[in-house]
Amino acid sequence: MTPTITGFARSPDQGRGLARDMRVRWALEEVGQPYEVRLVSFAEMKEPAHRKLHPFGQIPTYEEGDLALFESGAIIFHIAERHPGLLPKDPNARARAIAWMFAALNTVEPPIVELSMAKIVERDKSWYEERRPMLEDRVRARLTELSNRLGDADWLDGAFSAGDLMMVTVLRRLIGQGQLEKYPTLLAYIARAEARPAYQRAFADQLAVFTASQRA
Repeated sequence: MTPTITGFARSPDQGRGLARDMRVRWALEEVGQPYEVRLVSFAEMKEPAHRKLHPFGQIPTYEEGDLALFESGAIIFHIAERHPGLLPKDPNARARAIAWMFAALNTVEPPIVELSMAKIVERDKSWYEERRPMLEDRVRARLTELSNRLGDADWLDGAFSAGDLMMVTVLRRLIGQGQLEKYPTLLAYIARAEARPAYQRAFADQLAVFTASQRA
């Protein structure tokens, strides 16, 4: 059965592929699994029908038969478990790839999101300029640690895995904000991932949605 995922009808990221449905699109493309996309508006995301799929009224969601999932990490883990290509066969390597998925979501993404949200919602607050250096230091610490760990390797642990997919989508949130430019190792890492045919297909599809929404 062909799975259906949800994405923004009008994405706030201006077609840059930063919305979390991009992670799921990319994962499905990597494993060669056809899928359908149901676009939802911000209003529809908060309606009861969508909240049955995602109790917090967000995207993405994943439906396949009688299975409904929310949270991009859980969805990608499910895809990686069901289809070859995103998790190694060796049990230890598989466990490490899963650990990197958790690291991306639980260790690297939170300070990045906190900094990004502060720039959006706190910029006009009296405390913003005092708080911003602390937020930037937290991001810098994680980028330094990640860059040191990656070193001159192409991927985080041997071959490309779901851990790399998740980590790259997290890091891409920083593109153009000035932090990543100080880490050529991470920039090259992102570029390698973006050059993958599966990524390019997923990005083109989500960009087409944004372009169509601009014409509507």
